[in-house]
Amino acid sequence: MFSVYGVTGQVFSGTLEAMDRVHRLARARSARAIDQDGEEFGVEAVVARPTLEAVRAYRQMLPGELERGPLVHAAQIMTRPAVTVQDDATAAEAWHILQDRQIHQAPVLDASGKLIGIVSERDLLTAIDVDGGKVIENLRRRVRDVMTTPVVAAAPVTDIRRVAAAMLTGGVDGVPVVGEEGRLLGFVSRSDVLRAVVTDPPLSLWR
Repeated sequence: MFSVYGVTGQVFSGTLEAMDRVHRLARARSARAIDQDGEEFGVEAVVARPTLEAVRAYRQMLPGELERGPLVHAAQIMTRPAVTVQDDATAAEAWHILQDRQIHQAPVLDASGKLIGIVSERDLLTAIDVDGGKVIENLRRRVRDVMTTPVVAAAPVTDIRRVAAAMLTGGVDGVPVVGEEGRLLGFVSRSDVLRAVVTDPPLSLWR
């Protein structure tokens, strides 16, 4: 089960398939490009196409009777408590938090502690310039100005194969895990998913 949270609160709750049909997500500030014919298109569209083709090719190579791996839930592999940043923090402050905790993204909370977005190193670098790990130029923008919103969040009992699918579909590197009333419980990153695969070889992400 997945939910979508934005600055106005929860805007969706349901399955991954339903979310893709009724609430197709897009980065709030995604880069745009111009093709040779002058048509504007999203960078995500360029990246997603070969990724989907690769997945289809991989699935065609799988044996017909592939044993499914054990069911693993998001709550079993998530990092808790999740490292978070406040929406009114400066981009430089958020950058230092990510660097100090050696992570690449973090959920964003508003003043009341509600999940409203996610911010990554890539987002922050649109507002700061870094050299040798130090911020040398700062546009003094707030996290709320550069974060990605809305953000997809998973319920604690969501199968991590579904979490991985949500990451691929949304083009994100992590998914917050929320409990009742949208309370943030933890965070599942790509590293957490890969760690689960390595430690439990029978797990299959593709079936």
